[in-house]
Amino acid sequence: MPGAQIVLAAGRRHSVGLRPDGTVLASGSNSAGECEVDRWRQVISVTAGNVHTARNTGKSHTVALRADGTVLATGLNSDGQCALEHWRDVTFVAAGWRRTLGVRADGTVYAVGRTAEGACQVHSWQQIIAVACGDWHSVGLRADGTAVATGNDRRGQCAVERWEELIAISAGYLHTVGLRTDGRVVAIGDRSNGACAVAEWEEMLAVDAGSYHTVGVNAAGTVLAVGDNSYGQCEVSRWQNVVAVAAGSTHTLALCADGTVRSTGNNAEGQGEVAHWPPLRLPGTAEPPGSRL
Repeated sequence: MPGAQIVLAAGRRHSVGLRPDGTVLASGSNSAGECEVDRWRQVISVTAGNVHTARNTGKSHTVALRADGTVLATGLNSDGQCALEHWRDVTFVAAGWRRTLGVRADGTVYAVGRTAEGACQVHSWQQIIAVACGDWHSVGLRADGTAVATGNDRRGQCAVERWEELIAISAGYLHTVGLRTDGRVVAIGDRSNGACAVAEWEEMLAVDAGSYHTVGVNAAGTVLAVGDNSYGQCEVSRWQNVVAVAAGSTHTLALCADGTVRSTGNNAEGQGEVAHWPPLRLPGTAEPPGSRL
C-alpha cells in the first residue's frame, strides 16, 4: 500500500494510537466525541484533527483508515469533515482543522470540510501517495518525490514546488515540513517561532509538524524538536529507542521500540495520559487480517 501509514497521532487536545490487532486507543478531550474509537476494527492508520492554539474551541475529530479502503470518523462535524461514508479505495488519510483529506488508490484526492482559502482545492492533484493538513493549507506528496500545496500561503508555507526526493510531508499552522530520501529535512513557512529550524537535522526516520513546533526521530532512536516550547512540548532530548513521533497543538508523543508511548507538553485535558496504554503497533509491521485493497 502506498504512503507510510500512521500508528500514533496527536491532535488539538487528544492523542490516538493504533494497536497491533487493528483496534484504536484515544486519550484526552472528548468534548465532541473525538475519543469515541472503542468499537473501531480493522484499522491500519490513524490521524487526529489539529487546530491553532488560539482557536475558540478545543473540539476536534479523529479519522481512521481501514484495511478495506474505507474510512471511519468521529468528533466535530461542523463542516462535514466526518462525512466520509462514501469514500472508497482510500490508501492514506489526514485530518486537519475542520477538514479531512484522503488519497485514493488511483492517486487522486478526496477533500471534505472547511473550504476557506482554497485548502480543499485538491481535485486536480494526480499521482499523490500521501497528504497533510495544516490549519489553512493542504499538502500532497507525489509518487515521484515532489510536493504540491494549496490554501493560505501568507508565510510561504505552500511554496513547496522546488522540493524533490521526498518520502514524507507534514503541515503545521503556518509551516510545512518534508523528509527527504537522504534523511535530511526541509521546512518552509513562518520562521518566527523556530519551527522551521531543521536544516541541521540528519539521518531522520520521521518528522511531524505541530502547530508551532516540529519534531523528528533519527536513526539512533533519539528525538529532536524545535519551535515553541511554552508547554514543554520540545523537551524530548532524553527520550531513547523511539521509532515514531507525533506533534499536536501543544504536546508531543513518541512511540518506543517496545510499543510504549511517552508524552510531554500540555496535559490539561489528559492528552498526555498515554503511559498506561497497552503496546501499540510499530511502523511497518503487519496489518490486521481482513479485506485488502
